[in-house]
Amino acid sequence: MTDLHGGTYRNPVLAADWSDPDVIRVGDDFYLTASSFSRVPGLPLLHSRDLVNWRFVGHALHRLEPADEFTAPRPGDGVWAPALRHHAGRFWIFWGDPDFGIQQVNAPAITGPWTEPHLVRAGKGLIDPCPLWDEDGAAYLVHGWARSRSGVRNRLTCHRMSPDGTAVLDEGRVVVDGDALPGWFTLEGPKFYRRDGWYWILAPAGSVETGWQGAFRSRSVFGPYEERVVLAQGDTDVNGPHQGAWVTTAAGSDWFLHFQQRGAFGRVAHLQPLRWDADGWPVLGAAGQPVAGGPLPVAGQPTARPATDDDFPEGVHGLQWSWLANPRPGWTLPGPGDGLRLACQPTPDAHDLRLLPHVLAQRLPVGPRRVTVELALDAAAPGARAGLTVLGNVYSWIGLERDRDGATHLVHRFNEPVAQPERDAAPP
Repeated sequence: MTDLHGGTYRNPVLAADWSDPDVIRVGDDFYLTASSFSRVPGLPLLHSRDLVNWRFVGHALHRLEPADEFTAPRPGDGVWAPALRHHAGRFWIFWGDPDFGIQQVNAPAITGPWTEPHLVRAGKGLIDPCPLWDEDGAAYLVHGWARSRSGVRNRLTCHRMSPDGTAVLDEGRVVVDGDALPGWFTLEGPKFYRRDGWYWILAPAGSVETGWQGAFRSRSVFGPYEERVVLAQGDTDVNGPHQGAWVTTAAGSDWFLHFQQRGAFGRVAHLQPLRWDADGWPVLGAAGQPVAGGPLPVAGQPTARPATDDDFPEGVHGLQWSWLANPRPGWTLPGPGDGLRLACQPTPDAHDLRLLPHVLAQRLPVGPRRVTVELALDAAAPGARAGLTVLGNVYSWIGLERDRDGATHLVHRFNEPVAQPERDAAPP
């Protein structure tokens, strides 16, 4: 939220699920991407001039690879914790797919055209990669591990990387072992930087809902690294403040944008001021605790928020929408004028929306919210239906359904965590 007259902002600056955000500055412009998991298009891209007011500018990933593995929803799989960088006149995004390995896309401009996904390193459990192009032209890649796939976690591994970002050049070396740090667990999400002769790895630990932000520094890229906790909940109500990005404004002020887990709304984004203490360590927020807000990083910018409303001009959906798996031809239909025309897809999985790839979805803003949709059901086949849903591990939907005698009924149904046929909701 922004107060244009007072020149202040309030957290969260992005009150929806912008999981594992990474941010960079190019000139006077800030760009953000975030985890998109198995939604397509993925790797959403936001633009801002002040780190508070953001708008959609596109997506960097238009198909998940291997394509055949993402024909159906795979909640929690796909794109994990991407790293966004600008190097050699190009934008680069690296991410880890926990089942297939580290992938990369790049483009001459934030709006593209983006390359097809390139597999930098194949393997199970390789997550949260971040590149660093050093001052001498050498390139490196640091990443974490997912124990669910690899049996390994709580450590960060660094590789030498080809300067063109296409491959790692060695088997890697563990540069931070969380098991050797008393009280540290679930170390992941590293972001790699260099400042004043130090190599910095900013990485969270302690799990999503209860974690903290760590900083690691060394004079050598492969360590040894010394560590410090630089942001934690403390006396605030911001649980688990961690995993994000350090960014510097054109005027030289430093900031850290991170997430907070907010239950069903996902991971909302907060912005913290960052200063450097006398020993050269970053101090985030107010003495290492999250702030509720403060002066705008850059004053004078207009208020903006990622779009949520949509009139579907000329039948095209806005950038806020993604499918729940790789889309197939025929899911949308041409039609005159504005409005989106979706084709009813015959499927044996119609009893459970969590199994359907042909659901068009956007991030749920932190509520309460009122949502309005104009809906018509043209399909004549018995059982055809369309509607509006709030969809997650559980879901509820309201919409229209065609019965066997051709009549259309307004229905309201829900499903619970255990997969089973959905049920009619009780009347209000």
